[in-house]
Amino acid sequence: MNKKTILIDLDGVLNLYTGNYDKEVIPSIKEGAEEFLKKISKEYDIKVFTVRNKILTFKWLQKNKIEQYFSDITNIKEPAYLYIDDRCIKFEGDYNILENQINTFKTWYK
Repeated sequence: MNKKTILIDLDGVLNLYTGNYDKEVIPSIKEGAEEFLKKISKEYDIKVFTVRNKILTFKWLQKNKIEQYFSDITNIKEPAYLYIDDRCIKFEGDYNILENQINTFKTWYK
């Protein structure tokens, strides 16, 4: 069976990132992340999408015992069924609405 691919952002989605970026430290795993990954990994090929160092990211996945749910770590926007990110806007076809969404955008933790 060919699974559809989902790219999931690390900071702000899988961990407790709150906007204070430190390239050496990845915040703690977000509650519920492991259960969510376990569930969706049955139907989807999941990749971590992050600007962080790949080795540091892999060590974080191992530390949190969730590395088995991911097929790869990437910083490239690869072809995928879905992208899950805390800093995104879904384009609905109307640039006026999009401009307003850009001007009023706030991450979930703000």
